[in-house]
Amino acid sequence: MFNLMKTAILMAAITALFMVCGQLLGGQNGMILALLFALAMNFFSYWFSDKLVLKMYNAQEVDARSAPRFYAMVQELAAKAQLPMPRVYLIEEQAPNAFATGRNPSHAAVAATTGILRVLSERELRGVMAHELAHVKHRDILISTISATMAGAISALANFAMIFGGRDEDGRPVNPIAAIAVAILAPLAASLIQMAISRSREFEADRGGAEISGDPEALASALDKIRRYASGIPLPAAEAHPETAQMMIMNPLSGGGLRGLFSTHPSTEERIERLLAMARTGR
Repeated sequence: MFNLMKTAILMAAITALFMVCGQLLGGQNGMILALLFALAMNFFSYWFSDKLVLKMYNAQEVDARSAPRFYAMVQELAAKAQLPMPRVYLIEEQAPNAFATGRNPSHAAVAATTGILRVLSERELRGVMAHELAHVKHRDILISTISATMAGAISALANFAMIFGGRDEDGRPVNPIAAIAVAILAPLAASLIQMAISRSREFEADRGGAEISGDPEALASALDKIRRYASGIPLPAAEAHPETAQMMIMNPLSGGGLRGLFSTHPSTEERIERLLAMARTGR
């Protein structure tokens, strides 16, 4: 419940930031134009992101004949989560990782690397796939698209201000120092809020996945094992397309220190601690 409230607050914050920037840098007309521009960019991404991402990773669809045990596992978990059966894909990569995509539960897909199938036990793999199905159930692709739309609109406003200068509602130039400050700081703030939303959704997917599988310790063990293996095995497609990192069970590009502010995922240690606490208390 806390993470749901946190997501709602962060979504409200990025919306408010967009409205303030729009008024400061372009007036109402500038705000509307920036939003329309961002919506157009993200409309295509929302409707076709699953096809684009799966192609980007050269994912191959599998079924009950080509990958019987893995397919049956996803099928059983989807039934427990009361979800339509998603399409199932495998990616021929050593790096252990997995992700979910699709605009809604009826048009969803889950994918896992062959590396994660080799590294994890069947129990741990169930925990990971339950986590991905929790993303589908929570419609996290929609949430991430909305936050990306707002962040993109703020960046568009900032670029407009840097090129043409800010204008108020009556078309008069705004204070140039204020315009420059907003143009530089607003996209940074939007990115921080967007990443915070992504981290909040990961916590919620961990909880939801543990509830679907009924085994929080399995997911905790899987996360620990993925962290240890993934640190030494790069995921080439993720390095080439860092915008897809937020979709993974674990960010293949994550870093510590200040970079943690821009991380799409919370720290693995905290995720594990929460899951183990859930195993102990049952909630």
